[in-house]
Amino acid sequence: MPYYLRRGEIPHKRHTVFRKPDGELYAEELVSTAGFSDVYSLIYHTYPPTMVKSIGNPVSVKPQVALEHNMQHRSFNGFQVKPTDDYLDSRVPVLINNDVYINLAAPRLSMKDYFYKNSQADEMIFVHKGSGKLHTIFGTINFVYGDHLIIPRGTIYQLEFESSDNRLFIVESFHPLRFPKRYVNKNGQLLEHAPFYERDIKVPEKLVTNDEQGEFLVKIKREDLLFPYVYASHPFDAIGWDGCHYPFGISIHDFEPITGRIHQPPPVHQTFETPAFVICAFVPRLYDYHPLAIPAPYNHSNVDSDEVLYYVDGDFMSRNHIEKGMITLHPIGIPHGPHPGAAERSIGKKGTDELAVMVDTFKPLKLTKQAMSLEDPNYHKSWLF
Repeated sequence: MPYYLRRGEIPHKRHTVFRKPDGELYAEELVSTAGFSDVYSLIYHTYPPTMVKSIGNPVSVKPQVALEHNMQHRSFNGFQVKPTDDYLDSRVPVLINNDVYINLAAPRLSMKDYFYKNSQADEMIFVHKGSGKLHTIFGTINFVYGDHLIIPRGTIYQLEFESSDNRLFIVESFHPLRFPKRYVNKNGQLLEHAPFYERDIKVPEKLVTNDEQGEFLVKIKREDLLFPYVYASHPFDAIGWDGCHYPFGISIHDFEPITGRIHQPPPVHQTFETPAFVICAFVPRLYDYHPLAIPAPYNHSNVDSDEVLYYVDGDFMSRNHIEKGMITLHPIGIPHGPHPGAAERSIGKKGTDELAVMVDTFKPLKLTKQAMSLEDPNYHKSWLF
């Protein structure tokens, strides 16, 4: 996971006197995970982070399930999601279970009038279209097309977009998002065989201390309810912080593919893992180089997971008639594989230029009402010759 960082001003020792120029104490806050047993950071606030002026009535944002039990291959045209001005209003849940929500979003406007905190899930925001800045108390991360933005639960943030044409693929995880264990050594450093390296990680920069009091709206999500909190000081008022718990970004374009003489299985594409699902990145790569290799994937039966693929760009060599922004779902218990002609077409080819993000869940996914409105109802017949 991200390494130790420090930004701004901090005292020599933690939990010791640290005063403002006027003599008042800065307010120290420990942001910890797994109680006190996992990664954490210490933040030094200009004002206590506990000054709440009012709490409004919560609004339900619970996904509406249309299909509880799915045993059919399905595809959804994600770019049919209509752009919406507000970021939170634009988030459309498509596939869900008790471990993960998979969402699409097409926000037109930056978050200027409020801040947002997801207190029930870590978020991975994949930037399919658009660019801008992720603002948090830890600093700013500039993002562009192809970035995965990892925002730990409980992190207050604002998204600033550079244009109105934005498309996001958002994974809400009820488990911490981590790099795969096989990529890191016992001290947490990424190993030589990992497909990315610490220098590829985008970390918060340009810490700005917002020394402001007033009324600041923070919309907090918990148990599928959105609670409007009004705080008496700016949420990004840190004079400094240090630790290993903070948002970060990593680009799909910095993922270095692992190749071999014969077809390599999807775990070589893995970017993140949880106990309940994994996330992978399919990127341009050289094809398998055995003289008789068939680069297209073989037919596969998922006996332990639902497979979700989000198609980003390029020509996905194992599929026919794929468009940008499409999502396919191949459920537990049904074989899936290359579309007719794909295996033959792949023989002798030197490489592929595909870009896609995959989410494999270990429990079945449910389809939302919004998903049904995006569906191609004939996808399950697309393997017929």
